[in-house]
Amino acid sequence: QVQLVESGGGLVQAGGSLRLSCAASGRTLSLYVMGWFRQAPGKEREFVAGISWNGGTTYDVDFVKGRFTISRDNAKNTVFLQMNSLKPEDTAVYYCAKHRNPLGIVTEQEASYDYWGQGTQVTVSS
Repeated sequence: QVQLVESGGGLVQAGGSLRLSCAASGRTLSLYVMGWFRQAPGKEREFVAGISWNGGTTYDVDFVKGRFTISRDNAKNTVFLQMNSLKPEDTAVYYCAKHRNPLGIVTEQEASYDYWGQGTQVTVSS
């Protein structure tokens, strides 16, 4: 079993920054792609960013390019999402997720991820 625990969410003004963390226990994440997703009220959950098992490849979606950066520290079994220049439309619950296969490929597909954290709320005021 893997447990993923997100932290770092909160209330911030537009233009501000937050750094989300996702700490894992129960299994090392070092061989797995990790992803960040978010779900805004009344909307479907959507992919935000992903990172390869060794951190060599990252992928993020257009609406966060240049603002969000995903990274990982395998020694600490933790994945991060640095969020800068936040906008009110970034308001959502943010989830981290572990890819189901070791050495997998970064993907936006939710079905490729088998363990999810409980989420952390990010609220951006205008």
